[in-house]
Amino acid sequence: MDLDTNGTGHLLGISAFARRVGLAPSALRFYDDCGVLRPARVDPTTGYRFYRPDQDIRARLLRSLRAAGLPLAEVTVVLDGDEGEARAVLERHRNTVRDRTRTADATIEAVLRSLSGDGARADSGARGDSGARGESGAGGESGAEAVTLVRLGGVELASALRQVVPAAGHDPEHPELGCVLVEIDDGEVRLVATDRYRLSTRVLRPVAAVEGPARRLLLTAGSLPGIGAWAARCAAVTIEAGPDGAVLHETAGTASRELPVSTALFPAYREMLSALSAPRHRLIVDRPALLDTVNDRGETPAIVLRLGEDEVAVSLPDHSRATTLPAVRHGEGPLRIGFDPAVLAPALEASVGPDVLLEIATVSEPVVVRSADQGSFTTLVMPIGLDTATVRPTPTDASR
Repeated sequence: MDLDTNGTGHLLGISAFARRVGLAPSALRFYDDCGVLRPARVDPTTGYRFYRPDQDIRARLLRSLRAAGLPLAEVTVVLDGDEGEARAVLERHRNTVRDRTRTADATIEAVLRSLSGDGARADSGARGDSGARGESGAGGESGAEAVTLVRLGGVELASALRQVVPAAGHDPEHPELGCVLVEIDDGEVRLVATDRYRLSTRVLRPVAAVEGPARRLLLTAGSLPGIGAWAARCAAVTIEAGPDGAVLHETAGTASRELPVSTALFPAYREMLSALSAPRHRLIVDRPALLDTVNDRGETPAIVLRLGEDEVAVSLPDHSRATTLPAVRHGEGPLRIGFDPAVLAPALEASVGPDVLLEIATVSEPVVVRSADQGSFTTLVMPIGLDTATVRPTPTDASR
């Protein structure tokens, strides 16, 4: 079903085309990187992407298939394979979805039967008490000192903390790695954490204009999961940061949480990101399947990914316990790269959506892990040398 057309017409910028087809610009950039939906033209000077209006046929079908949960490796079969292959892929996926739905329905029904009204009310009351205990009059009012205010969706902030906090370190000799950096600048909020073996970043767009100067906060990671759980129950929250500390307010109410600010010096992560080599290999694979395969290898210190033309094989370094997964591959020649599963698995777990993209420059440089469903979240994972597979990967330069 080759759905590309050869029509002509005026070109649309990525934002206009995104609105036209109902996809986020970050998703369009991801699909370009994957070779699934190429722009009609890329400006050689600015790098801006432009699309033909008639490309919306392919884009809308792509969006629909993704909304149905079809892995990207199988989406390409539907879009570009013959009709028989497309039908087989769709029938197989429909059966999978039906099985999952029946299992989920049975689980929910069993839990609903086990719930008591008193238990539900007690839980609700506990949440209310927690909010009351967190009320604070601290508002960062510091007279002539400048204060920064930024408003975020509560669920979005909670999601970002869930994704980024696991990348924070636990080494008492490096307390700065046990923190999450929060940068408020240029109309966005960026969260960053690293333990030297992986680095996670998530960008949030405020729901209102940022008030006050740019601000960098280093927050102790230990208490952030609890703060995220509290924020998830708020429609919106406001970070109020000043010279004397920072507070997270429930925008629609009076409850607040003090943010645990650290005075440590965070690694120069931007220098490391700017020094990354351009990827020579891109691999798109079913994220849950890859995660399950990595976890199924057990407590091994190393696993190997062998990239083929349209598949990836996951095994132990001695080639045993191999599992082959379908994949979309861009890049020339075979590639064999090693990972510590204790580092790779959390990066896959923190991602979202059915597919994950691995961008690989060389077998010794950080590998970029990201998804189409949330282009604002990126994790860098250090590979390991397979001749020294019993040791942890080398720390990234930014955190040495």
